Formats: sequence, structure tokens, C-alpha cells
Amino acid sequence: MRRMFLCVLVMLGLALGHVGASAPEPLLNGPLIAATPARHDRILLYDLGAQPVRVRELSFGGGEHHVWDFSPDGCRILFTIDEQGQGLPLLYSARLDGRDRRALVTFDELPPSEWGAWEPDWSAGPDGVERIAFTMLRDLPDERTRQIERQTHIAWIPGEGGAPQFYSVTGREFSPTWSPDGGWLAYVSFDERVPGVDVLSTAVPTTEPSGTPGEELPTVSEADLWVVSTDGETKYRLTNFSVGSARAPRWSPDGALIGFIYAISTANDTFWMIANQPDAIATQLNTTWHMTLDHTWLPDSSAMLASVRDFQDVTENRLWRIPLVGDADTGATLYPMAELFTHTDFPRFSPDGRYLALRAQYSLAVVDATSGVVQFMDDERPGNTPPVWSPPDFAGEGLCPA
Repeated sequence: MRRMFLCVLVMLGLALGHVGASAPEPLLNGPLIAATPARHDRILLYDLGAQPVRVRELSFGGGEHHVWDFSPDGCRILFTIDEQGQGLPLLYSARLDGRDRRALVTFDELPPSEWGAWEPDWSAGPDGVERIAFTMLRDLPDERTRQIERQTHIAWIPGEGGAPQFYSVTGREFSPTWSPDGGWLAYVSFDERVPGVDVLSTAVPTTEPSGTPGEELPTVSEADLWVVSTDGETKYRLTNFSVGSARAPRWSPDGALIGFIYAISTANDTFWMIANQPDAIATQLNTTWHMTLDHTWLPDSSAMLASVRDFQDVTENRLWRIPLVGDADTGATLYPMAELFTHTDFPRFSPDGRYLALRAQYSLAVVDATSGVVQFMDDERPGNTPPVWSPPDFAGEGLCPA
């Protein structure tokens, strides 16, 4: 009787286990959009290859999550997590299902609590070698004051991870961005200058030191664009503004031009572009100051697309097509279906140019340029970071390495 009772229990347990077992999660087909919600507690993968669009959520424990890129084959995501909340996040990659999380940066010169990584960009490179460029953050004592200061260098590691190798030296560099072919890296580098009598002036050189002997004059930091070749052998300054700062370098899809924003002072932005050549002359595309939240290029490199506030008498930030010739103050036009989106940010085209993803009032919106269909993704999970597209070589999760 006891044996029969045990058998019944075993059979009942197997039956209940079978009923309660969850089906395997469907594989992602792509194209994919990776995003981070406003709480930064997870990473969301939207699969546009499924209708309705499926969403996969990945969480890697405590700490602020930021997703930045995919591997060149699309089979891994690149992200940072700030577990200590000190603004020094660590860099990881993981499979699309969240397995095989790998810490990518090996750095033994400082304790783990004194360095981190930010804004990484993953490229296959013209030589077929995968490289991840990023901003290396290091908290180091200033040689003069001995106060702890945060230095920021442009560095890179192999795709599988390793010790960082540095492209920059001053410790005031940000925003590394690979060219489409991976042969060049654009970034911004800050220099310090003594301010003049107003924001448009530099200090007048004098033969006599001013101020109290030994007193340090206050300085302002302003940025210019630089580029460096993948092998690090060739590096040059692209812009050399006497005042003001350049920011947000964006390569055109054909790799010929770099679009950027120049501001004489905060929120007084103008559109510019420049060729990636030594001694190239930058071209100004408009003259009236405005505020640009973010910008990108049209897939055919014929114009830029920007989210702009206080532009052509339109107060809220809308999407504008910025022409490369003429005066954008009068020649820029609202992007088709722009009336559907207010308070826009982070426009990003898919690699094939079919889709445009953006933030509209913090929600993720996707425009299908072929059909004109607009999809608003899950409004319950808004965010304030850029959407990230899977690369053109992604052929579906089922073809990723096991």
C-alpha cells in the first residue's frame, strides 16, 4: 500500500511539473531595437520581426543599466552597469538571452572602485578585428593639488575584452564614434582657456602676469573634434574654434562627412559638417541659435535629421530635415509625419534605412518608411536614452553561435 501511495505521488508530481513548465522563449528574428527604460533596471529587446512586436526583458541584478550597442554579428549586446552608483560603471557583453555575461575591461592599475567605462562603440574594423572604443573613466589625484579628479581618455579593447589601449592623452576626451567602415574614430577633446570679458572673447595675452603672484586664473573648458585612425598611427584635430564647443560627432553613412553641433555657449547651437581630412574647412549650415537635442543622418547621406527646439518659430522639439546646402534657418523642413511626434529625441535609422526609431514624449516610436505605419511601443516602459539597432549582419538569434 505504501509503495502504491508513493507511486501515485511521483506520477502526480510529474504531471504537475509538466503542466507548470513554461514553453521555451521564442527566438528573436530581428531587426531588433535595444533600449533602457527610465528606471535603468533592465534592458529591453524589441523584435520587429514578430507581429505583434515581442519584447524580451533582461536584468543583470542591481545597478543602473545602459545598453549601448550590439556585436557586429548582432548576437551579443554591449552594456554598462553602475553597481556602486558612483558614476564608474563597468562594461559587459552578454548573449541576447542574457546568458554568458562577460566583464570586458581588465585594468589592474587602480582598485575597481576608482575606474569605469562609458559610451562604448563596437566595430568590426577594416582589418576584420573587432574593437570596442569607449571613454575610460579614472579617478586620479591631481599632480599639483593632490585632489581627486576624474580623467576621461579614449581607449579601446578587443571585442572579446582585455586591457585598454589608449588613443588620447589629455584626460579630457569624450564621445568616441567609429566611422562606418571602422577605419577612423571621431571624438571630442576639451582644452582650457582663460575667459575674456564676455563669452565671445578670449583673454588678451599680456607680458605681465595678472592677479596675485601664484594665483591661478579661472579657466573654461571648450571642445573641438579630433579623429584617430584605427591603428593609432594618424591623429589630427578636425576643428579649431577660438571659443565655444563642438559636440556630438555623427558620421554620414557613406563615411565622407561628420556632422556635429557647435555652440558658442550653452543651448546656443548651430549645425555644422566637415570632411574627414587634415586641414578640412568646416561648413556652417545655419546661423540662428537654437537647441539641438540629438541628430543623425538620412540613410542616403543627403541630409541630417535633428530633434530641435526653438527653431523656425516652433517652440517644442520636433524632427527637422537639415539640408547640406543653403541656409537651414529657412531651408530646413519638418520631417514627414512630424506632426505625430512632439518633444522628440534620439532619432535613429535602422541599418537598411527602412525604419526610424525615436523617443516621443519618452515613449519609443518606430516609423516604417516603406508603409508609413507608425508603431508606438509599450507606453508603460518609457525611457530617456537612445534606441539601439541590431547591425545589418544580424540574421536571427537561431543562427547565433551556441
